[in-house]
Amino acid sequence: MKFTTPATTNPIDQLKVIGKPVDRIDGPLKTTGTARYAYEQHEAAPNAAYGYVVGATVAKGRIASMELDAARRSPGVIAIVTAQNAGKLTKGDYNTAKLLAGPEVQHYHQAVAVVVAETFEQARAAAHLVKVNYTEQKGEYDLEKAKAKATLPKKEDKPESKIGNFDSGYASAPVKLDANYTTPDQSHAMMEPHASIASWSDGKLTLWTSNQMIHWGTKDMAKTLGIPVENVRLISPFIGGGFGGKLFLRSEALLAALGAREAKRPVKVNLQRALMFNNTTHRPATIQRIRIGATREGRITAISHESWSGDLPGGQPETAVQQTRLLYAGAHRLTRLKLAVLDLPEGNAMRAPGEAPGMMALEIAIDEMAEKLKMDPVTFRVINDTTSDPEKPGRKFSQRRFVDCMRQGAERFGWNKRNAEPGKVRDGRWLVGMGVASAFRNNMVMKSAARVKLDKDGIVTVETDMTDIGTGSYTIIAQTAAEMMGVPLDRVVVKLGDSTFPVSSGSGGQWGGNSSTAGVYAACVKLREAVAGKLGLDAATAEFVDGSVRAGGRSLPLKQAADAGEVVGEDTMEYGDLDKKFQQSTFGAHFVEVGVDVATCEVRVRRMLAVCAAGRILNPKSARSQVIGAMTMGVGAALMEDLVVDKRRGFFVNHDLAGYEVPVHADIPHQEVVFLDETDPISSPMKAKGVGELGICGVAAAVANAIYNATGVRVRDYPVTLDKLMSKMPVSA
Repeated sequence: MKFTTPATTNPIDQLKVIGKPVDRIDGPLKTTGTARYAYEQHEAAPNAAYGYVVGATVAKGRIASMELDAARRSPGVIAIVTAQNAGKLTKGDYNTAKLLAGPEVQHYHQAVAVVVAETFEQARAAAHLVKVNYTEQKGEYDLEKAKAKATLPKKEDKPESKIGNFDSGYASAPVKLDANYTTPDQSHAMMEPHASIASWSDGKLTLWTSNQMIHWGTKDMAKTLGIPVENVRLISPFIGGGFGGKLFLRSEALLAALGAREAKRPVKVNLQRALMFNNTTHRPATIQRIRIGATREGRITAISHESWSGDLPGGQPETAVQQTRLLYAGAHRLTRLKLAVLDLPEGNAMRAPGEAPGMMALEIAIDEMAEKLKMDPVTFRVINDTTSDPEKPGRKFSQRRFVDCMRQGAERFGWNKRNAEPGKVRDGRWLVGMGVASAFRNNMVMKSAARVKLDKDGIVTVETDMTDIGTGSYTIIAQTAAEMMGVPLDRVVVKLGDSTFPVSSGSGGQWGGNSSTAGVYAACVKLREAVAGKLGLDAATAEFVDGSVRAGGRSLPLKQAADAGEVVGEDTMEYGDLDKKFQQSTFGAHFVEVGVDVATCEVRVRRMLAVCAAGRILNPKSARSQVIGAMTMGVGAALMEDLVVDKRRGFFVNHDLAGYEVPVHADIPHQEVVFLDETDPISSPMKAKGVGELGICGVAAAVANAIYNATGVRVRDYPVTLDKLMSKMPVSA
């Protein structure tokens, strides 16, 4: 099915099941510990051996030699795989770094071997006996120093955009801002580590793995091993968090496959937490320069956003300027991405790549400009709203309720009680401040397919390789099928995360919920047609209600269509050129109140509000969970998260959850989420968009702006830690 125009009649619009705050159907499995994650598929791969990954101890160089004899003689060892005996490996389409080093080492903790043994403890003990001799080489690990050699990235479609004449527009503006901001490297640090079990049979590989994009992973594994794609099966029914870190095939999956082939039995590999930070991908650091010129009345006339980030050779930039191309009006515009070559672990997608770090800088700059203008920050944002793409004035937004988000948020949060003068509100030992920031994330749609079956008992079963990374995919897909087929939710069975199922959008980029349910919608349309045909009814006028099919004055039980055997509908949702005719985006506003201790500079977030406009909300309960999780990550980005680079040795020093700090329950106060009542018929037949990444965009800046309002201290280098406040805190505080 190709989606090109909004549907005039759409069963989804009944809203009998869709749009309801349904409890997650996988909740009981997860709360009772019966949801099987990749590493727990014991019955599927009995007699599995254990693999333990050995990571490189240099950041750049070559493996001169490896001493493996002691490890081989260690109790329980079955096999050791290195680049020497792994066979020919081809780098997959989605990897910047090789997943198994040798002889070249590209980054610290890059996998150099996997030791396979009867037990985990034996594999770990033997791995510590592997001795690797390196020829170390000088590397580039400092973004600030590498910035001068950064270039426009070749892999980026549009690394630079110029509209009007920024230089002259900025020069003539009566009010100007020119400021630099930095964001640090950050880690996904998801709860479930990267984990896989591999099993071979007759030259075919089955891999139970924790992966967000099943089809991508299947193709990459086949390409890496040099075997036909039909000889690879990936299974990933439950995923304990991903945030973009599991979009791609990673080393533990490949090493499980190589280890199982060498050991001639199933092998399970759980990437140890201490390796995850340097071995897998991360959000790269940025240096950003923002310049804004405005009239004295607050109209932006010129805006420029430049960003520098680093990655391995052949890598990609952090696209931190993208939202600046679309969020605010202004005739003269310049955005530019620069990419430096760094020998740090691979930089890649992490929740809201681009917008999350980009808005950490942009939304402080907007506040700083509002202060220069002596204008309220909400008002400044509102008057610089635009109804069309600022770079393509004829291209309208499909929906744009940015101003509604700002105004409703301000009223709900009590913004009118904010003291605009910093450092003037005190509650005992706490200086109190309020901050605001815009939220923006593009809406992307992906081709997605599904298969839907009806059996003689009236059970509707959905099969698609879509994944659930803790976001509620099982539930919204079940809601979609229930709505389309006119059955209660408990009559729907959803099967996900298997490469033998139709190829879905996968989970990522905020496209998963909208796109995967649209694919289920398409398959259900096919099933409705088949069911109506079996029952001798007109499919065009048939209504599917309460387990029955009604048309032409007749009403027949739905399950009757399957009396002679299972009825199947399968289809793919594809998209026409609507995304070229309309700019599709999601919008929001974040409001934060903080307290800052006058003596210690400890920051406490006191309350938070997010107002979101993101199309139809398919399940308000799971959507709220997505947003408050994103808000929590935003607090981490503002106050804590910082992968500290050892610029001499080239690695992230704090590569565990003791040194890499993230928010805990005590750090997070009451969080309120408001979804505007919105449908976007241009997006998909679901009229939905995405919300899981919108929730993080702008949060960190709202926290930083609240800290400034509380203290009068402006910190432009994230995270906003105690030392940065102490050095600038007014003595009178």
